[in-house]
Amino acid sequence: MKIKYFLIALTVLLSCRATLAQDWPSRPVKLVVPVPTGGGLDPFARALAVKLSESLKQQFVVENKPGASGSMGTAFVAKSPADGYTFIFVFDTHAVNPALIQRMPFDTLKDLAPVMVIGTSPLMIAANPSKPYRQFSDVVTQAKNKPDAINIGSTGSGSLGHLALLQLGRDGVKLTHVPYKGGGPLVQDLVAGQIDLGIAGVPNMLSHVKNKLITPLAVTTEKRSPALPDVPTLAELGITGVSAYTWWGLLAPIGTPKPILDKFHAAVVKGLETPDIKKMLNDNLAMDLVASTPEAMQQFLIKETATWAKVVKDNNVKVD
Repeated sequence: MKIKYFLIALTVLLSCRATLAQDWPSRPVKLVVPVPTGGGLDPFARALAVKLSESLKQQFVVENKPGASGSMGTAFVAKSPADGYTFIFVFDTHAVNPALIQRMPFDTLKDLAPVMVIGTSPLMIAANPSKPYRQFSDVVTQAKNKPDAINIGSTGSGSLGHLALLQLGRDGVKLTHVPYKGGGPLVQDLVAGQIDLGIAGVPNMLSHVKNKLITPLAVTTEKRSPALPDVPTLAELGITGVSAYTWWGLLAPIGTPKPILDKFHAAVVKGLETPDIKKMLNDNLAMDLVASTPEAMQQFLIKETATWAKVVKDNNVKVD
């Protein structure tokens, strides 16, 4: 009898969950973007929100909640009801923040449900054309002969670029780090020749490469970027152990019903496959489409969080 009642209860539960997914969404859904308006992630999120609204016949509203390298907006979502009406776009600092921000108001791996890694892109190391660096081997030779003689800008202390430079330092490539407050000021000074080199996401630099205002030397991922097929990876140049991706992903409050997450995931995949969104990702933003499963995203987050926590700890990295 107990087994019979258990099976009945299980059937009712599964039926309720299926109905829940069928009814969702019955009101507007909030998509939190933890950065200011403008930039790359915000317009992409807004374009995808239009596709989701069309596909699911309900309004998807983008709400910007910037601050603390994305952690303020993420904390808001982590504390939101797990009802399928609040999601968040996150980016690479999501996996770095736990090691850098004391007293994080949420647990990165336990308080949020993964939806997918949307796409990835390498960091690029580039030089001002007036500097004597035509390929990365020129930088390596100079850096090993005269450590710290070359300066390189990043988007800030504790940024992914800064941490990648610390990985480079393990291979004896010692460069003087110049932190900037974001990609705009960094690239402006690189183009003006105020610094020798810069390291930032490919989208920050791509237009300046095309206009020959800066010289690309290397990218930081295992494979070359489709946006820069002629630019070698650091691994190709014999520098191992440096792997740094910029990436975007989607998360929900932990406990969001799986049928809703599955339906949302399917709708996002459909939106990402439309030609205009693909073009926006590949041509404008130099992002390689991933559209991972939730399980793959969780494993990706575990790996990225552990990698950057070790780099931060080993180098005693602090942020202002």
